[in-house]
Amino acid sequence: MRARIRTARKAMVLAAAASLGAGLLAGCADDGKSNGSGSSDGDSGGKTTISVGLFGTMGFKEAGLYAEYEKLNPKIKIAENVVERNENYYPALLNHLTTNSGLLDVQAVEVANIAEVTATQADKLEDMSKAPGVDKSKWLPWKWQQATTKDGRTIGLGTDVGPMAICYRTDLFKQAGLPTDPAEVGKLWAGDWAKLVEVGERYKSKAPKGTFFMDSPGGLIQAILGSEKEKFYDSSGKVIYKSNPAVRAAFNLTAEAAEKGLVQSQTQFQPGWNSTIANNKFAAIACPPWMLGTIKGNAKPDAAGKWAVATAPKGGNWGGTFLTVPKSGKNVKEAQKFVTWLTAPEQQAKLFKVQASFPSAPSAYTMPEVTGATNEMTGDQKIGPVFAEAAKAAPEQVIGPKDQIIMQGLTDNGVILATKGKSAQEAWDSAVKTIDNKLDQ
Repeated sequence: MRARIRTARKAMVLAAAASLGAGLLAGCADDGKSNGSGSSDGDSGGKTTISVGLFGTMGFKEAGLYAEYEKLNPKIKIAENVVERNENYYPALLNHLTTNSGLLDVQAVEVANIAEVTATQADKLEDMSKAPGVDKSKWLPWKWQQATTKDGRTIGLGTDVGPMAICYRTDLFKQAGLPTDPAEVGKLWAGDWAKLVEVGERYKSKAPKGTFFMDSPGGLIQAILGSEKEKFYDSSGKVIYKSNPAVRAAFNLTAEAAEKGLVQSQTQFQPGWNSTIANNKFAAIACPPWMLGTIKGNAKPDAAGKWAVATAPKGGNWGGTFLTVPKSGKNVKEAQKFVTWLTAPEQQAKLFKVQASFPSAPSAYTMPEVTGATNEMTGDQKIGPVFAEAAKAAPEQVIGPKDQIIMQGLTDNGVILATKGKSAQEAWDSAVKTIDNKLDQ
């Protein structure tokens, strides 16, 4: 997400998740088909089977959490049903929720969709705030709030979040005359996204031949807007993306970076973009934890250890997932117990160690699985504390039901055009036309 991109979760993830943008998290199963871990209902060999519907490789099985839970609860069997991409998973889930049929015991919901589910389908889902053992104080306040209805029901428990950092190639930074130590790099743009663009200009002046400062205009605007409290909707649910000065400022700054040749003319998570990772074509990228999985999945072996993680100009979030329990599930009580255990801080910390899905439970941030976490791509750097600070600094952002549509319009039909010779105004007009047409559908 993957990584969501968990999207967001390809998440690798996202591993979710997370991704984030539409279905950024790649999984290992064919769309709509079981991954072979078991059937979704009934009883298997005298055991109660809890069916779990996921998108992408969220890593619960890979981290050994299913096996651990089954060992703790010998009468329980966990059966995953995985759809590779959230853009295929979510429409089917929404249809099942609308008809209140065909739902599994546990259903994952990506952060880009949680507002719509919370607003329109809460009556089909259990209030997890009342489940035994659930304590809302264990989650980041903004994460808990994202799945909470106006009347106080919480329809999903958070798994991971996507705290924003900037990942960069230390070798390319060094060749361009920039510092390479993460603390020093973070100081270059602290507090202001415009400073990041200024660093990009410094990079360009001495850049290794054939390289760009950042990977894509879409990644840059996604990062900037992820640090804003309000972006596309206000707290009343009104669409404000055209009138919100923060959105237009983010768009214009990204267009400026594109016009100056600081970002590649690439769309994230497409084959052409993937190949630029392998061929070392850019020096920096907006980077939630799950993005390290995406980088690893596309990089050549000799890139390992050449990346580092620095604090972003402002704290923000990109990606994350929730686990819900449908009321119509066959094993509601057992599913609630399982989700409560699976999202506990201890399990979230174990998941991060294996899958780079960053915990939404702050108490996990002091656990050794997080504080001592390293990554193959970033060598010996302890990356957990960087992402922990970003998670705590992220705003409680207003999320709307069509955030994903609006963001895709701003990126794929907007800022990308500024890399192709269009002015910022022309790119904005194109994005608005595309978005409004889709919102009217």
